[in-house]
Amino acid sequence: MTNTENAPPTRSMSLLLGFLRGVERFGNKLPHPFWLFTIMAVLVVALSAVLSALGVSAVSPVDGETIQVTSLLTADGVATIIGDAVDNFAQFPPLALIIVVMLGVSVAEQSGLLNAMLRGSVTRVPAKYLTFVVALTGISGSVASDAAYVVLIPLGALVFKAVGRSPILGLVVAFGSISAGYNASLLLTPTDAILAGLTTSAAHFIDPGYVVTPLANYFFSICSAIVLAVVITLVTEFVLTKRTEGMVADGDGPDEQLGEMELSPAERRGLRNAGLALLVVVALLVVALAPAGSPFRGEDGGILNSPVITGIAYLLGVVFALTGAVFGRTTGSLARARELPAAMAKGVVDLAPVVVLFFAASQFLAFFKWTHIGEVLAIHGAALLQSAGVHPLVLFLGLIVLVTCINLVITSGSAQWALVGPVVVPMLMLLDVSPETTQAVYRIGDSATNLISPMSPYFAMALGMLQRYRKDAGIGTLMSMTLPISFVVLVSWTLLFMAWWGLGIPLGPGAPVR
Repeated sequence: MTNTENAPPTRSMSLLLGFLRGVERFGNKLPHPFWLFTIMAVLVVALSAVLSALGVSAVSPVDGETIQVTSLLTADGVATIIGDAVDNFAQFPPLALIIVVMLGVSVAEQSGLLNAMLRGSVTRVPAKYLTFVVALTGISGSVASDAAYVVLIPLGALVFKAVGRSPILGLVVAFGSISAGYNASLLLTPTDAILAGLTTSAAHFIDPGYVVTPLANYFFSICSAIVLAVVITLVTEFVLTKRTEGMVADGDGPDEQLGEMELSPAERRGLRNAGLALLVVVALLVVALAPAGSPFRGEDGGILNSPVITGIAYLLGVVFALTGAVFGRTTGSLARARELPAAMAKGVVDLAPVVVLFFAASQFLAFFKWTHIGEVLAIHGAALLQSAGVHPLVLFLGLIVLVTCINLVITSGSAQWALVGPVVVPMLMLLDVSPETTQAVYRIGDSATNLISPMSPYFAMALGMLQRYRKDAGIGTLMSMTLPISFVVLVSWTLLFMAWWGLGIPLGPGAPVR
């Protein structure tokens, strides 16, 4: 190992590590998100009684009606807390969406399809394109959720080592792209369904009929995935490559392990057949939507309000289940039809922690909505911002900074959006900013700092894998390589959104940016 690598960290790095250790200590003292939402719900109960007694209200700019804060410590309030608890949970929009999607995703995961897709994306790539392909695969790997980290981080190290480059560099590229680009993807992901459901709930504070679909940010997400892959490639080649030049790796030889990562003939046939099945589904949907009077179109004959778009979460689950079943039948991993329900059940079991979190979040949001605290706060907040003449771009920057800071402590994207969304979505709606736009802004701040948060379990996972190649590696070692990616991704993604907003390009089907 070189003297440079053994040298003590610079003052700036020491300060950064000290700050992050403080963040870790603070974050460890926070309660589990379930208890965090429970505490927030109790605070809403107490606050509603106080604000109601004080006569706090606001005049809705939508219809001119006076909205008063309603106390939960009344007969009607107690009926809401106890009598409506089950309904509050059952009607929580993200709950059904994510379960339906995960039924299909679980089949794709249990069959080995997602694993094979990730491995097949990078194991036979020419060396000159390797960094970009690993980055783009990592960014789109969020479709496989946790599996992306488990498969792609060691795979990134192995394929880089196989072409004579530093395995440490490959590991960092894989980890950085999955984490920093988690909210961008070439494909629709379960995250799209979760965020859409939470944003819909928040939008109902102002417009009870508003619906945000999982496709709401799809155009922006596709473009973001490509731009971020390019950005991560540039940072890797011009900055991180120099950073790893003096590092001596003592990991295993690439040949044997990389051989395990290569696709088998059966897996290649499975991917081919799954791809053909996907093409058939897409072709059938196109044919079904083509006739002007098709029942697959909306009531006005349009496509954007058709069942295909409004029910995209269900179709997404069906596509994952179908392609996973075809892959499993081809490879023998899911050879019989009776194995599919068991594979789906595994996905529901894996969702148990999310369901528990959603129960607490659903009660908090129901209380927040029933008391009208959210509406009153949004109206007064919007009026304050409007009177101050704050430009929308300044609001977007402020939201990105806020979410970026919160993300260092609360790394669960759904938990964070469930806390922040009910305030910022209705507030910005009153300033003529659509929920889809607010959601897109949130996604930027929620992703960029994932790879430097000491609270992230995947940071610890990446560090453990890094120590296979460099035994004395610590948090500072990994941080010194992930921080440049985090910073450049945050800046470039923010600039991309500003340009997108300035040009007025739709964020997704039926989702104008302004």
